[in-house]
Order: sequence, then C-alpha cells, then structure tokens
Amino acid sequence: MINYNGTLLTETDSKLSIQNRGYKYGDALFETLKVVNGTIFFWEDHYFRLMSSMRILRMDIPMNFTMEFLESEILKTLDANKLLQASARVRLNVDRGEGGKYLPSDDANVQFNISVEPHLNPFYTIDTNGKCIVELYKDYLMAPGLLSGLKSNSKNIQVIGSIYAMENDFDNCLVLNTNKSVIEALNGNLFLVKGDTIKTPPLEDGCLKGVMRKQILELLSKDVNITIEEASISPFELQKADELFITNVIKGIVPITKYRKKEYGTDFAQSLVDKLNAKLRLL
Repeated sequence: MINYNGTLLTETDSKLSIQNRGYKYGDALFETLKVVNGTIFFWEDHYFRLMSSMRILRMDIPMNFTMEFLESEILKTLDANKLLQASARVRLNVDRGEGGKYLPSDDANVQFNISVEPHLNPFYTIDTNGKCIVELYKDYLMAPGLLSGLKSNSKNIQVIGSIYAMENDFDNCLVLNTNKSVIEALNGNLFLVKGDTIKTPPLEDGCLKGVMRKQILELLSKDVNITIEEASISPFELQKADELFITNVIKGIVPITKYRKKEYGTDFAQSLVDKLNAKLRLL
C-alpha cells in the first residue's frame, strides 16, 4: 500500500499524473528513512532537513506538515503494509503538485507520498569480509554550494555514475565538484581517517547534507582524542589515508577497502558502528 496525501492506495491505484512537477522538472524532495519496530531513526533530523530544503526551494509548506503529522502518516503506511513491528525502509516524497512551465501555477499545492519496503538489518553492521572498491567519477562534476546538497529528485550524476561503476566493476564512485575536490560517494557522505584526524568535505563544497553525516560528526565530537576537520579533500589525499568510509542512513557506515592501488583497514569504522548502535539502543 502507498500513502498518497494521507489516503492509502494500492500500487495499481497510486499513479502520478504526467503533469506532476516532480516528474516533469524534478521539482521534488525526498527523505529515505530507516524504521525499526515503529521507531524512525533520527526522525527529528530528517524532518528539519526536509523543512529547510522546502524553504530553499520556496515550496509553500502546508500548515499540517508538522513533525507529528508526518510521523503518524509514516507509521500508518507501515501498519498497512504489516511492517510496523519490523525493520523497514521508507521513502517520503514531497512535490509541488501539477502545472506550470517551470514557474508553478497559482493553484499548485504541495503533495506527499510515502512508500515502504522491508529491510533485513534492524541495526548497523559491517561485513569484515566484504569489499568496496571505488574510483573517481570524472565525467560530470557537481557545482559547489548548498543547492547541490539538497536531497532532491534530480540525481543524474548519481544515476550515470552508478552505471559507470557497474560497467567498470567498481562498487562505488567518488564524486568531484567543479573545483576538483572530492565531495561524496554516489550514495552517501565521505569520511577520511588519517591518524587521529577525521576529515569530511564541508557542505559548501556541494556534498549532501546527510543525516548520518550529522550523527557521525556528533559521535566524533565526544572523543577528545580525535580532531575533526570539515575541509575540502583533494584526490591526492585519498591514497595517503588510513581509512575511508561512506555514510548513509540505510547502511550506516560502509568502509572503502580499495582505491586504485591503495588498500584500507576498517578498524576505526567498526568502532564507530559499535558507538552508533549503542546510541540507537537508547532511542
């Protein structure tokens, strides 16, 4: 069952109009959520990121779009799909309705839809025998700036980059901005470990304003033995790092095991996953 503006519909009945602005112009935002036994991980962070993004895109935020309302609609959708007492992946999509040629029409109304699917792992794990081989994706570059960091439906670089990775037997690719700085992976934020220093690109470089990125930075800030840097990362730094890892809400932390001839360890990433799961048990 799909939740379309508060009404539960079957997938067959929940068809978007071809006039929908999300379809026509990518004029839409989304949040990918992990929910376990009715608890939405980091819901407050997701909600405020969505509200901030809607303001940046100058969407008229409906009065009923409170944190409590959207949470209840998510849980209602999970319950209808018999996933309320399970681990699930949820997509909350918000668009500006129909009509207009670039400029929204006067009667355009913000809409939402929610889809859910089962997810196997309730907590975050790292496969110590797994591999994640990456390469730079250089065909297209991201523009620096906060607009690039919105979780919008415009994901051309991520789509084409994923095809490039598949065709060349890479597990992921690292994205560059027009300043030739490494800003993120195709599906998450990037962290670099070098000794006691942990580095991640700043939002101004164009990386995604990731919810898991925020959580990891908060965890790291509690360790007095670690220095955190939000600073641009040069491609030349990658091969000098001790560890590289990718973060997103669904997978948590994914260690990169190899970039070109450099192979990386996973010890720091594993210790961070343990701290993350300990925090989640308190939710």
